[in-house]
Amino acid sequence: MSYLESLRVFVRVVELGSITAGGRDLRLSPAVASNRIKDLENRFGLRLLNRTTRKLTTTEIGRAFYDHARRVIETLDEAEALIGSFSGKPQGVIRLTAPLGLGRRLVAPLIPPFCADNPGIEIRLRLSDRNVNIVEDAIDLAFFLGEPADSALKWRKIAECPRVLVASQAYLDAAGTPLRPDDLAGHNCLLLRYPRSPEYYWTLQTSDGPRKMMVQGRFDTDDGDVLRDWALAGHGIANRPLYEVTQDLADGCLVEVLPANRPLPAQFGCLAPHRRLQDPKVRMFADHAVRELRPLF
Repeated sequence: MSYLESLRVFVRVVELGSITAGGRDLRLSPAVASNRIKDLENRFGLRLLNRTTRKLTTTEIGRAFYDHARRVIETLDEAEALIGSFSGKPQGVIRLTAPLGLGRRLVAPLIPPFCADNPGIEIRLRLSDRNVNIVEDAIDLAFFLGEPADSALKWRKIAECPRVLVASQAYLDAAGTPLRPDDLAGHNCLLLRYPRSPEYYWTLQTSDGPRKMMVQGRFDTDDGDVLRDWALAGHGIANRPLYEVTQDLADGCLVEVLPANRPLPAQFGCLAPHRRLQDPKVRMFADHAVRELRPLF
């Protein structure tokens, strides 16, 4: 059993707060992950983790050991990336994350052809509409729709993504068609919300410049695809990226609401820790994404 592999397991277990989660991230069973932690503890004759039925924490020495072990793993990954850049055959794992709908429609299709051209690379894609801690979750590249705020991360723009307000004709026939932004106050607005979500208002374009509209609705969700489904079913007005509803609009399943006052476009791009973008395989995937996705906008 490789000592370095055990170090990698220990680092991911600490970062994810669970032996099961750390093992799953490395494609190991909980039993195997637990045994690798025990091997490290037996090697040093010290307890690195405190385990209870509800919680896992590092001991004082375990926390100090984690800091050093993480640097060892990072240095090893950088060395492997350097070798890959000289050999012309990059190898290793790229961890990606993206919002659910964007990930399904735009990011997931990028992966098979990229891996076909680079057989030494594995891709692990995690999709979620919730905020992801890129550094703590060891993400190499995070696809992002909105306004990047973290200056500690490197932002690479792919395109501006237009947004539209949409509803079904059946909903508009029943509730009335908004003719100006203020009319949204009388409508069931379908909202993307979750703990610490920024979307408690919609910013619309007006002749006087961007205007924040406080909007409310009777139900919300943390899954953007559910918003589209609710709009299609006639339950209210949704604020969605244009690429997501282009076909629905063309088919007449959805109608654009307030076309003269579209929401501000969102920035579409990818975020990465500066160090990660120095890895040739991560930079290659970012280049691949920009090349394939930019023409779609």
